[in-house]
Amino acid sequence: MGLRGLEGLPVLVTGAASGIGRAIARRLAEEGSIVGIFDLDGPGAEATAAAIVAEGGQCRAWQVDIVDGAAVGGAVEAFEAELGGIAGLVNDAGWDQAAPFLETDAALWRKVIDINLYGPLHVTQAVLRRMTEHGRGRVVSISSDAGRVGSSGEAVYAACKAGVAAFSKSVARELAKNGITLNMVSPGPTDTPFFASFDQSGKLAAALARSIPMRRLGQPEDIPGLVAFLLSDDAAFITGQTISVSGGLTMHG
Repeated sequence: MGLRGLEGLPVLVTGAASGIGRAIARRLAEEGSIVGIFDLDGPGAEATAAAIVAEGGQCRAWQVDIVDGAAVGGAVEAFEAELGGIAGLVNDAGWDQAAPFLETDAALWRKVIDINLYGPLHVTQAVLRRMTEHGRGRVVSISSDAGRVGSSGEAVYAACKAGVAAFSKSVARELAKNGITLNMVSPGPTDTPFFASFDQSGKLAAALARSIPMRRLGQPEDIPGLVAFLLSDDAAFITGQTISVSGGLTMHG
């Protein structure tokens, strides 16, 4: 028996063209959810959807820039017209360019903030408007431990992730009476194309692996089980929480 309530559940996953988002979309399809993908990388999103369909799942991909609020609204309408009312949302899409803060400029800040803060705000608001009509919904946003404990070279990205956490807690309080939950999953260092893009030498990965109690980087497949649980009926009384998946690198309690 799988997690309760995921069979036939229409779930939107952003940023599922690769990495953690792709792993989440595939796991939700395995649980029987009807998966929709929004990603700026159209071919990557289509490849994820094709892989899910080939495995017997249900999935549809849309090329969407989550920074564009109007485009997000139109894509949400298209999702619901084709796949049904969105009952679950996973905010995974993100981007960063690692650099010491004093070497960055306002143009980079704006891009990082647009994608990592305004993007989730656009998608979440568009979806929550529908969820409040249905009287039920689950939102899980993929954060980062950079937003909990800080991370050298990722100051603005970390600020965005901390902002999404505070936003999620606030809206969780506002909409609990509507049967809607919002939670955060906070990965530690994870072996993804995103991570590899600013650690081409592999030295950072090796140093981090030595500092993680489990002695390895996270893998994309380490994340989906917790996301699926938080979207399921088994997590109906959990809201406003941030849970780290970091191999013990960060511990809170």
